[in-house]
Amino acid sequence: MATNISEQPAKASGTYRIGGDVTVNRLGYGAMQITGPGVWGDPKDPAEAVRVLRRAVELGVTFIDTADSYGPFVSELLIREALHPYADDLVIATKAGLTRSGPGDWRAVGRPEYLRQQCELSLRHLGLDTIPLYQLHRIDSKVPLADQLGELALLRQEGKIRHIGLSEVSVAQIEESRKITTIASVQNLYNLANRSAEDVLEYCERNDLAFIPWFPIATGELARPGGPLDAISTAHGASPAQLALAWLLRRSPVMLPIPGTSSVAHLEENVGAADVRLTDDEFESLAKAS
Repeated sequence: MATNISEQPAKASGTYRIGGDVTVNRLGYGAMQITGPGVWGDPKDPAEAVRVLRRAVELGVTFIDTADSYGPFVSELLIREALHPYADDLVIATKAGLTRSGPGDWRAVGRPEYLRQQCELSLRHLGLDTIPLYQLHRIDSKVPLADQLGELALLRQEGKIRHIGLSEVSVAQIEESRKITTIASVQNLYNLANRSAEDVLEYCERNDLAFIPWFPIATGELARPGGPLDAISTAHGASPAQLALAWLLRRSPVMLPIPGTSSVAHLEENVGAADVRLTDDEFESLAKAS
């Protein structure tokens, strides 16, 4: 059954150690939606964005995922405004490798000098000496992968980042990347209704890499009246979104869902998913239905 929002419900999601030494509560927060339309510019209500970030930490969230391209830089700056100086257990992950030329426009750039510049800017904008998890937002097909990851490895040697992650990659790309440098995490599109990255998740499980599913709450036709999520929602007194997150948390111990929202009310609902416990039959029926 879903319980009421407790003091720090995110703790009920359990913990995971990114790279073997950075411990986070598994249910995190994705900070893309605290920007303007098209993930461009300032949000309509910056004060609410600050409230969301502060409330997330109050609810026990210790893992916040962002990117330099969200805004650009708007998300990182809001995180610093809301939460700096950071709690000792708060882990902020960011990304570089996508440039922006307008709302909704994303273009991969993986030149080493660009990635270094963006890392330095993220350190400044976030107010950090070291970024705990720095992710290559996209592999740039025009630049050798060894050059892209090699620069991140240099930044790690310099103490500017602690761990390196990848985003939207195949198993073959992860394996190629691990020949170049140590990889701690993978962030791919994955949710109850779209499990096309199942092979990547299974690879992460076998190799103890954090798997960070973006767009984790999509439920599609599963939430239709009379559908699988609808029936289980009634039984648990939980929303379809909470069930979708609970399913992800149950699916794998390396799963770190990062639902995003610009609303405190939605944030509280999402974090409440950590208290939802699916039975074996419910978990299997949702897996089969999707």
